Amino acid sequence: MTGGVCALVALAFLLPLAVSLGDRVRAEAIADAARRSALVTGALAVSTEPAAVERAVAASGGDVTTRPVVHGLDAGSGTGRATAADLDRARAEKRSVVVEVSGGAARLDPVVLGDRVAVVEVFVPDAALNRGSGLRWLLLGAVAAALVGSAVVVVDRVATRTVFATRGLIDGALAIGDGDLAARVEPTGPRELAEAGHAFNQMAERLDAARTDERELVADLSHRLRTPLTVLRLDAEALESDDTSVGTFSQAELDHLRGIRRIRQAIVTLEGEIDVLIKTTRKAVTHDAGPAMCDVSEVVRDRMVFWSALAGDQNRPHRVSGAQLRIPAPVPRAELAAALDAVIGNVFRYTPQGTAFEVAVSRRDGYVAIRIDDAGPGIADPDRALRRGASDRGSTGLGLDIAKRVAMQANGSVSIDRAQLGGASVVMLLADPEATPRQVNRFGLVGRMARDSRDQKSAERRRWPRRRPTDR
Repeated sequence: MTGGVCALVALAFLLPLAVSLGDRVRAEAIADAARRSALVTGALAVSTEPAAVERAVAASGGDVTTRPVVHGLDAGSGTGRATAADLDRARAEKRSVVVEVSGGAARLDPVVLGDRVAVVEVFVPDAALNRGSGLRWLLLGAVAAALVGSAVVVVDRVATRTVFATRGLIDGALAIGDGDLAARVEPTGPRELAEAGHAFNQMAERLDAARTDERELVADLSHRLRTPLTVLRLDAEALESDDTSVGTFSQAELDHLRGIRRIRQAIVTLEGEIDVLIKTTRKAVTHDAGPAMCDVSEVVRDRMVFWSALAGDQNRPHRVSGAQLRIPAPVPRAELAAALDAVIGNVFRYTPQGTAFEVAVSRRDGYVAIRIDDAGPGIADPDRALRRGASDRGSTGLGLDIAKRVAMQANGSVSIDRAQLGGASVVMLLADPEATPRQVNRFGLVGRMARDSRDQKSAERRRWPRRRPTDR
């Protein structure tokens, strides 16, 4: 492409030059013919005697074919090449004209001799009009080839530097986009690209420092949480035993012991999550580790152990489906567990006791779907519920945003719809690392789960009441 552009530029410059040189050679040949014609016209002004005219013609030089020819005398000096119409035109206009004739061009100069007009014709052959054209085109072609060759070499060197510098910026941007904040570029190429390389390195350094500061802040906050958590754990250990398998207890005593059990389980869970936060944020910011993975089914089963105990205390019917087989997902286990706790916690927080809920897992079309349905009042404004920090119920508004952030980390999404149970249906879609992801219709994947759920409920003859939707 570079060579073609250079060739076009060379042609645009050399073609007009070649035409100009050709016109100059032609003009010089016509001027020589005018000089020779002037010798004859001067002789005619002095005498029209045939002998004098012949001497003037011979004195003009040239071979026999190019000697001047005089038309309009009683005795002409030869046979010319111009036509009668050309001669009449020169006589009528009474000025010198140049006409094209066979084999070249002819200059016609009229001379007024009393009551008649003679015309002096000088023939200029094509050889004189195009003298040196072959050599001229050869030299111009050589010049064009030299210009194109040198331009290609220079442009190629410049383009190579520019492409190399641009490729470095692209690779660095892709590495930053993949999470490698240690990626840097070598500022090379033209000044503008070198400045862009320096700016890119400064941006990467600031991003790296910001992420390090953020992780340190999270780790420090986690350490600060240990003090009140330790106090809670000690107070919980000081409470009586929560064993309900020995002895006979009233309903109030059972509720009291179960409450103690839940407090201790929550404290253990909090300690584990804080340990994970501290270990994760204290790691060096490197790119040597691959993407985090976890087993969705295992995480769902583990978290439902905790929530099932609380559901039993609140008389909440619940069900888990599809969590029997291993289903991998490209998210850390702790983050997926936090997302599940955030969504299921909303069910316990914003629905009355005794409200049923269901957690279902499926794998299809390159995605893993986690669906949490409830029979509560539902969510009147799903878009507002998914916005970070938006809540009409006095909470932080970050619960569903945590789930959305985890899903987006796994190249997925979160959506809210009406559940078959009558309440809200929150669906987390995560990219399946063992399949080729593609766009999937949420209702195609979740709808099948809903149909399976509906068929099973119909078989069990179980109905849960529906309530009017309110904001969550």
